[in-house]
Amino acid sequence: MVHFYGLLTLQWEPVPLKSISVSVSIYEFVAGVSATLNYENEEKVPLEAVFLFPMDEDSAVYSFEALVDGKKIVAELQDKMKARTNYEKAISQGHQAFLLEEDSSSRDVFSCNVGNLQPGSKAAVTLKYVQELPLEADRALRFVLPAVLNPRYQFSGSSKDSCLNVKTPIVPVEDLPYTLSMVATIDSKHGIEKVQSNCPLSPTEYLGEDKTSAQVSLAAGHKFDRDVELLIYYSEVHTPSVVLEMGMPKMKPGRLMRDPSAMVSFYPNIPEDQPSNTCGEFVFLMDRSGSMQSPMSSQDTSQLRIQAAKETLILLLKSLPMGCYFNIYGFGSSYEAYFPKSVKYTQQTMEEALGRVKLMQADLGGTEILAPLQNIYREPSIPGHPLQLFVFTDGEVTDTFSVIKEVRINRQKHRCFSFGIGEGASTSLIKGIARASGGTSEFITGKDRMQSKALRTLKRSLQPVVEDVSVSWHLPPGLSAKMLSPEQTVIFRGQRLIIYAQLTGRMPAAETTAKVCLKYTLQGKTFEDKVTFPVQPKPDVNFTIHRLAAKSLLQTKDMGLRDTPASDKKDALNLSLESGIISSFTAFIAINKELNKPVQGPLAHRDIPRPMLLGASAPLKIRCQSGFRKALPSDRPPSASQPRRGVMCCEAVSFQMDNYSLCGLISHKDRHNPGFGENYLVQLIYHQNANGSWDLNEDLAKVLGVSLEEITAAHPAELVDSSGWATILAVIWLHGNGKDLKCEWELLERKAMAWMRVHAGSTMPLVVKAAITFLKSSVDPAIFAF
Repeated sequence: MVHFYGLLTLQWEPVPLKSISVSVSIYEFVAGVSATLNYENEEKVPLEAVFLFPMDEDSAVYSFEALVDGKKIVAELQDKMKARTNYEKAISQGHQAFLLEEDSSSRDVFSCNVGNLQPGSKAAVTLKYVQELPLEADRALRFVLPAVLNPRYQFSGSSKDSCLNVKTPIVPVEDLPYTLSMVATIDSKHGIEKVQSNCPLSPTEYLGEDKTSAQVSLAAGHKFDRDVELLIYYSEVHTPSVVLEMGMPKMKPGRLMRDPSAMVSFYPNIPEDQPSNTCGEFVFLMDRSGSMQSPMSSQDTSQLRIQAAKETLILLLKSLPMGCYFNIYGFGSSYEAYFPKSVKYTQQTMEEALGRVKLMQADLGGTEILAPLQNIYREPSIPGHPLQLFVFTDGEVTDTFSVIKEVRINRQKHRCFSFGIGEGASTSLIKGIARASGGTSEFITGKDRMQSKALRTLKRSLQPVVEDVSVSWHLPPGLSAKMLSPEQTVIFRGQRLIIYAQLTGRMPAAETTAKVCLKYTLQGKTFEDKVTFPVQPKPDVNFTIHRLAAKSLLQTKDMGLRDTPASDKKDALNLSLESGIISSFTAFIAINKELNKPVQGPLAHRDIPRPMLLGASAPLKIRCQSGFRKALPSDRPPSASQPRRGVMCCEAVSFQMDNYSLCGLISHKDRHNPGFGENYLVQLIYHQNANGSWDLNEDLAKVLGVSLEEITAAHPAELVDSSGWATILAVIWLHGNGKDLKCEWELLERKAMAWMRVHAGSTMPLVVKAAITFLKSSVDPAIFAF
């Protein structure tokens, strides 16, 4: 194994980025963020520093400015090609220049160039953005400050223009030379119950007795080993609302920023219904790249991603309804399907799939998702069984827009439900493919369980389809509404629906109100949600609602430099420039023309290192202006008695991660033993039959903790056969021993209950009583709903 020896950029070339400070302001379910990157040139030559960093793909970046030795320089948003040219020109003329770009292949990666930073000079570069906060199943609003940018898998057709092609040095987290601080202020008129985080925080400080305002801070010493996540619990989150924001009246008519914009939030009260029994084709596309062999979180004791994936697939297979169709794909550098085409869900096909899931490993190399998607879409549709696609990936791909484009092309034939696994999963990919197909997205980080989120999504996909969705506005005379959001065709139970619109015309006198209505049909019954609001736009210096509306529009048109249709490119560029929201086609540039010091020779180039989350062994390299050099040059040999840590280039780590199981850095019994150890819940579920029943055998006895002879002796054979007895015992055990994970086995338990009602009939109450007595269980017989 190659050893790490010295962070060269620390020892020989001081890293110019010293700290990152973030200020977050959250009002209801919208966050405004100001992030400042503090640079200092401690060298004797002028520098050009390049920093790649992650952003949530829903972030609408609208401001970029620099403070250099006390002088403020505000950036201008320009066509990206023009901005790059102006940046290079400014540097060549001896000016100081700053460039901020969104990656051309993925909305969730940005690059910041600080050019011609003079010796001894300090620069504070600040970017600002706004974003909607998603609502979790437990009513928490989720804010994430991305801190992890994993290496993205590079395939032969990757865009050459992507900033991900920059071979950024990455280092162990304990050697990262810059720090992160964050302060978040939270306001809600409904009251703040609590704030939780996956990172150490200061105690929550309430800024008033009514608990409508609070402040928290990130504890010092964050190691960039995880994204910073805040879970904010309000006293009430399901209240429909309308926020009406004043525009810029001096702009030309017809411009998005000129007229007032409205943000409407609905929480449709869709009644819960029993899942359909037979309808649906369910295809599970599971990432089996080498990086899936890493832990679910940065904690060494957390479950491996591939092991969580196996358990999730078992739960999904057991929860499918009889009569549906299914298939499972694994993908990496190549892909493989369990069946040549989707098969009907039977005991035989389920057992065959389970056997392969049990042996599944993270052994397929890189992360190429496009080819298996295309293969799935080429298969003919099964009449009466709409396609429901479940995609599980750690999201480390570079062809993000190509994947989203493929999903969008096929959106009429399916819904895609996506799951981002682990820290640093691409929000652009995960959210993009779900949005393109009318599905939903989930992110699984920290202590989240893949199993719980996947089963909740399966339950959602089995609900009857909401149809005929429409939005109508009831406005005062002379006022009209223009929808800015894409047409809504899918609504899921428990989900928030956000709509953007522009109000044009003559604003009425004060105290006038208006109304907006959401209508939809479910199983032939019409439902309507209404919200009344005052028609008095309120000013906002940041034009938050306008910019969120612009971002929503850009997400439908901007598919990157390479994949955006020609008809949308001009619209996306104009919308970006008009709203001031960065896109694939634009970049922020700031030039300090007061500095006019000709550069003697090329600027010293410094790529800011990123944290390395996973152990690695690979050739050690570091970027300098002439290309790459080995980390141990012959002129500066390390001391044998004082080994230093090294720097890896992103390219080397990408290769290593896709062969992660070969490194020997993480040992796990699953690598050699495909069983499920002492996890009795998974073992019990594994042995359930496709129709919902269990067989009376040694496997069941082991989980129940009694001998097969004892179970057989207690069996009331005059009331029910052995399978009925076994099934009731299994369900009671689930309720007694797995109640904390009920969301994961709820669907398969429903199958068991339905099977028992048919199989045991009127004798069920007596059988249940005998089973509870035999297991000495405290479970309430009422769960069987006789």
